[in-house]
Amino acid sequence: MKNIALLGSTGSIGQSTLSLCESHPDRFRPIAFAAGSNLDTAFAQCLRWHPQLISMATEPLAEALAQRLKAAGINDTEVLHGTAGTVRVATLPEADFVVSAIVGVAGLEATYAAVLAGKTVGLANKECLVAAGDLILAAAGAHNATLLPIDSEHNAIHQCLRGGQPNEVKQIWLTASGGPFRNTPLADFAAITPAQALKHPTWVMGQRITVDSATMLNKGLEIIEACRLFNLPPDRVRVTVHPQSTIHSLVEYIDGSILAQISVTDMRLPILYALSYPDRIASDLTFDMTALAHLDFQPPDLTRFPCLRLAYEAAAASQNHCIALNAADEIAVEAFLHNKLPFLGIPSTIEKVLALTPTGSPASIAEVLTADLQAREQARALIAN
Repeated sequence: MKNIALLGSTGSIGQSTLSLCESHPDRFRPIAFAAGSNLDTAFAQCLRWHPQLISMATEPLAEALAQRLKAAGINDTEVLHGTAGTVRVATLPEADFVVSAIVGVAGLEATYAAVLAGKTVGLANKECLVAAGDLILAAAGAHNATLLPIDSEHNAIHQCLRGGQPNEVKQIWLTASGGPFRNTPLADFAAITPAQALKHPTWVMGQRITVDSATMLNKGLEIIEACRLFNLPPDRVRVTVHPQSTIHSLVEYIDGSILAQISVTDMRLPILYALSYPDRIASDLTFDMTALAHLDFQPPDLTRFPCLRLAYEAAAASQNHCIALNAADEIAVEAFLHNKLPFLGIPSTIEKVLALTPTGSPASIAEVLTADLQAREQARALIAN
């Protein structure tokens, strides 16, 4: 039995993880949640699972949840709030596995704390390694913590790497759907609306990650994450546009062999792989082989999707540039979704912030958060002007 702590329990990854706990009650037991601001879902999760701890985003939300739980006769769940509460969830001694699924850098401190506590961490939050990869990997090595990717692409790479030795890897290939604008003429990009950008052709995701897929910045963040996770330079992490999204990523070996991971487009599968690693357990997530009847691959267009180019440049520049890339994008996407910035303003804002960013690598999580805040302020100022 593995005891699970969930950072981001009310999001899509959190709820998919809980569905696996329902399907495998003899293997996985959720015992602690960081639930953010979704009070109703958090309450429902407490009714179902009776966790030891649950942390809400703010003190008023925590108080409201505590009152609901008391009225429902649930007195065995401790209700916390804020970053301190999330860190408590991530470092709960009884937790064997921590799922890091809080979007953005909001989950960084708790994820780092879990690593320092020597936990096995399932990473669904790519921003942690983008912003603080050097620090997290060093801490994992020093504290014997295990990092397992839950992002479908990196999870696929992790599976394919079991087919050879690290020194046998020539390069890895991350597949990308191409998003909703893969075939849209560049001349039409200036008129793209938030509603259009939020219609992803393959996956159902949160708003920011869906827009990031439309700009291909999401794939750029995955490039940086892959460099950190698999200890590869940017020029050995390649991207191929694969609209069918049936092949989730590939590893090319020095002898010319290419191993690919193929499965249904359901996040429960990579979550299950991480939760059960190094074993594999039976599931009902079967793949229809007829979906392989037609497979397309093409190189990404860096002119139409400059965010991908910017990510490669940031990965090659410094950790500070990776922090700035993610922070500026988050602010730019928020402005775009509120009709305060055009679609093409997203890469433009990121490029300008990167130009203002000094080369460097933060020595602590506090320095990472400071650099993140500075990049956000620069992005806001550029958008306002």
